[in-house]
Amino acid sequence: MARATTAKHRTGGLVENVKTIFYAGLIAIGIRTVAFEPFNIPSGSMIPTLLVGDYLFVSKYSYGYSRFSMPFSPNVFSGRILGRLPHRGDVAVFKYPRDTNVDYIKRIIGLPGDRVQVTGGQLYVNKVLVPRTDAGPFVADDDGLRVQRERYLESLPNGPKHFILKETDAGGANNTIEYLVPENHVFAMGDNRDNSADSRFADGVGFVPVENLVGRAEFIFLSVDATAPWWQIWEWPFEIRWSRLFSGIT
Repeated sequence: MARATTAKHRTGGLVENVKTIFYAGLIAIGIRTVAFEPFNIPSGSMIPTLLVGDYLFVSKYSYGYSRFSMPFSPNVFSGRILGRLPHRGDVAVFKYPRDTNVDYIKRIIGLPGDRVQVTGGQLYVNKVLVPRTDAGPFVADDDGLRVQRERYLESLPNGPKHFILKETDAGGANNTIEYLVPENHVFAMGDNRDNSADSRFADGVGFVPVENLVGRAEFIFLSVDATAPWWQIWEWPFEIRWSRLFSGIT
């Protein structure tokens, strides 16, 4: 009898453990779908706002929900539920229009009906110059290279002030046509203006469908300057950018 009771208790304990893991998984999926999802920054297109090695939370409820809000993006419906447009200046994660398996993060510059143009490196929204003021040089680590670029404080119409980096005011990306943002689309640009694949390039990102928006970047919960080899465990505490932890994203 003792053996039978022990076996029964073990079976019951295993079932409870499986149920606990299952429920925890459902809760995690629910939070990831309707509330927050973590992302990390693998490239330097949003320097100086976001650095390579930043880990951040994105609010899924900010713009409502599309199929891209759910894990694996099942094609169960189109459009957005409880949809809201972003504000100019929001830093948003979206699905790359040419491959929705890929996530991009950029700043929303233009909303549906807006006219966006870059002339001589200066940004214009609806034919009005977006002012920028010199904020001094900035040393950036972009793709493993330490480079110094000029930093400016930019002020979008009805949007927050934010820093951008400039390397030059010449070239095609700094002298564009005037873009008219279509209905149900937004225009997105990186803050590292001369090193960003964004809506200025019609054969790349182009206009971003509102349906492709995943959410708004809210705050950084971890930031790691991973310069040492991964096996040098003793270096890990020194690679954390402590000053960036739990900082808001604007």
